[in-house]
Amino acid sequence: MSSSGILALFIVCFCTSGRLWATATQVTYDNRAIIIDGKHRVLVSGSIHYPRSTTQMWPDLMKKSREGGLDAIETYVFWNAHEPARRQYDFSGNLDLVRFLKAIQDEGLYAVLRIGPYVCAEWNYGGFPVWLHNMPGIQMRTDNDVFKNEMQNFTTLIVDMVKRENLFASQGGPVILAQIENEYGNVMSSYGDEGKAYMNWCANMAQSLDIGVPWLMCQQDDAPEPMISTCNGWYCDQYQPRRSNIPKMWTENWTGWYKNWGGKDPHRTAEDLAFAVARFYQLGGTFQNYYMYHGGTNFGRSAGGPYITTSYDYDAPLDEYGNLNQPKWGHLKQLHDLLHSMEDILTTGNVSSVDLGDDSVWGTIYSNEGGSSCFLANVDQGTDKTINFQGINYTVPAWSVSILPDCQNVSYNTAKVSTQTSVMVKKANVAEDEPISLKWSWRPEMDDKTILLGKGDVTINQILDQKEAANDLSDYLFYMTSINLKKDDPVWSYNMTLRVKSSGQILHAFVNGELIGSQWSKNGGESFVFEQNVKLNHKKNTISLLSATVGFTNYGANFDLVPSGITGPVELIGYHGDDETVAKDLSSQKWSYKIGLEGLNQELYSSQSLKWQEDSFPVNRTLTWYKTVFKAPLGTDPVVVDLLGMGKGLAWVNGNSIGRYWPSFIAEGDCNLEPCDYRGSYDSSKCLSNCGHPTQRWYHVPRSFLNDTGDNTLVLFEEFGGNPSSVNFRTIAIGSACISAEENRKIELSCQGRPISAVKFASFGNPQGSCGSFVKGFCEGSKDALSVVEKACVGQESCTIDVSEDTFGSTTCGDDVIKTLSVEAIC
Repeated sequence: MSSSGILALFIVCFCTSGRLWATATQVTYDNRAIIIDGKHRVLVSGSIHYPRSTTQMWPDLMKKSREGGLDAIETYVFWNAHEPARRQYDFSGNLDLVRFLKAIQDEGLYAVLRIGPYVCAEWNYGGFPVWLHNMPGIQMRTDNDVFKNEMQNFTTLIVDMVKRENLFASQGGPVILAQIENEYGNVMSSYGDEGKAYMNWCANMAQSLDIGVPWLMCQQDDAPEPMISTCNGWYCDQYQPRRSNIPKMWTENWTGWYKNWGGKDPHRTAEDLAFAVARFYQLGGTFQNYYMYHGGTNFGRSAGGPYITTSYDYDAPLDEYGNLNQPKWGHLKQLHDLLHSMEDILTTGNVSSVDLGDDSVWGTIYSNEGGSSCFLANVDQGTDKTINFQGINYTVPAWSVSILPDCQNVSYNTAKVSTQTSVMVKKANVAEDEPISLKWSWRPEMDDKTILLGKGDVTINQILDQKEAANDLSDYLFYMTSINLKKDDPVWSYNMTLRVKSSGQILHAFVNGELIGSQWSKNGGESFVFEQNVKLNHKKNTISLLSATVGFTNYGANFDLVPSGITGPVELIGYHGDDETVAKDLSSQKWSYKIGLEGLNQELYSSQSLKWQEDSFPVNRTLTWYKTVFKAPLGTDPVVVDLLGMGKGLAWVNGNSIGRYWPSFIAEGDCNLEPCDYRGSYDSSKCLSNCGHPTQRWYHVPRSFLNDTGDNTLVLFEEFGGNPSSVNFRTIAIGSACISAEENRKIELSCQGRPISAVKFASFGNPQGSCGSFVKGFCEGSKDALSVVEKACVGQESCTIDVSEDTFGSTTCGDDVIKTLSVEAIC
């Protein structure tokens, strides 16, 4: 590739797997934009991770992405999901990468393939398979031959797979860009000279694969030719690539944030997100990607962190279940449509900045022989600004951008949302012959051989890290040892404790088959010391320690070396009075290890042959399995299961894992009950909610997991102790839609597939309040707004209304009042 990024491509047209592939697409770049078949492009992309949804959801997600104004879908490739054991591969079900890329192509979208294969993504171990960690002589993400050989093998596997299906744009496919490594520049200095050498090796290795489209390296300012370095973050308007011959690109615009167990619900406003996007394109950006556009669900044990929740909703424009997250989706769609209409002038026009006499207000003019387009930005965090631009006065709200496609008329302002707010509700399960409450059966997990006898699968005279001992085959690992105490042993006392140092997730301690206590970290990242009183015998005593992980660390320099499980020491402490203590270290004793639980090994979650008990039904009992049968809710709305009353554990529907659950973990701290102020820089501590409630109460059950007719089975493994009597299924649907828009606009109200049943409020003039609490102001149109909106909307799935005095009649509001229509409709 030359310095201008031009690629020599073959033109192809042929059939494969029954598909007719289009002529090859030439993807190049210059310092202004990505160029596709000679045309400079304004590209808007969104991240959707295929393992966090289901194959049945993909077509609808793609359709809504295209309708939302996206040009491309971006995804990581998840190494540990595809190669769970060395040279054993899995591309089945929702891991079918090729099918996902073809779903993107079927909707007429491009694809951005972030191979990594380190991905971060709040995914378990950052996407690395744990068997890598256990290879002799390996050092990850540095100039280490063992690691590089494995990384190259997997990267080549993915590239060859995509090539075989002719899915790169150079072959007529949808993939226009690919990425190697991920945010390595954030941590490279920690690896010294070997880190720099590794980064260069990554670039050379990727380029040698000859995919015919450009490669990206995000957060890597010193990425060598011909790699394109890109920006990740809340805001990237000030980012400038170090090399002058590459375009300004933003691979991760964080639409919200992820959630940890014990954490609050994060929210990033539509106004601030649109502000960040508009500023980026105002200042020369031409490609940006939303991370995430659809977050989805961490099925199975895929959540990383540690302590990342099963929901990966991310406050994205498409919510966890695939519904439109309004007003975010609609507000961004309007922005995308406008930016696309200005594509030619933004990517090839002359650019000039305008001094407007105020350090917080910026003007930018793009011009060519066909005309000009302008941006006016006010970065003040609290004050609206009225400015004179080219002889006309404009008021630009604080922390907003106004876009004037003709440099005269404002078509869009990021702070003025004129799309509906959809209020989603959880509706009770309506299914034929479904009882009011579910009928449960149960089984104990406790295995006497494991707990009482301390018999495991492997024995060694040391305490092992859980990654090394369990190889990520299960969240659960038993550490077991035994000790014979004589009366003359210095540690012997009638006041003894067992003290265990753990790496900071979950520990359950059993002595002679009895649970003596459990402990877990509040944030999953700090080690803790467990200490409980223990009664021992003057004979053989068995100590069984059950360690449970909740996702391995996925980010940071040397994150792969963060300890997991029981780190030790494990000690008996004898208290002899007068503050005299004696410690007996058991760490170097013979320890036996057993991976997983009996119920997991027997596959209780899917087995039909094993018997379950219905009598003596226990509640609040640790390590207990529960099972029930239910009917699928009628209709097509997304389904969730309410697990309030349960402690912590794992859940399956018809043998499909819906992830970890932990509704007993309450989101602690204070939340600001005032409406979130979009003004000012966003970070993950701003605009939080759900304080004092379960971190996650509701868990997604994809429709494809359910039998539409006949019975469905829900199986829960309860680790801490809970009561399943309140467990129930609900469907997610839009309950009401609200909108406020200034005059001289056309608005659309939609119940997303169901009819508008009533109009609760409508007023044209200066109505006050917000969705759910609108009230009339001091002036209104002469026509009854409620009647006008009812006539246009009731009984319709969607309706369009012209916000004007022609529609609602003249008002007495006065010229100094911006006339507004506010509506609340019931679905």
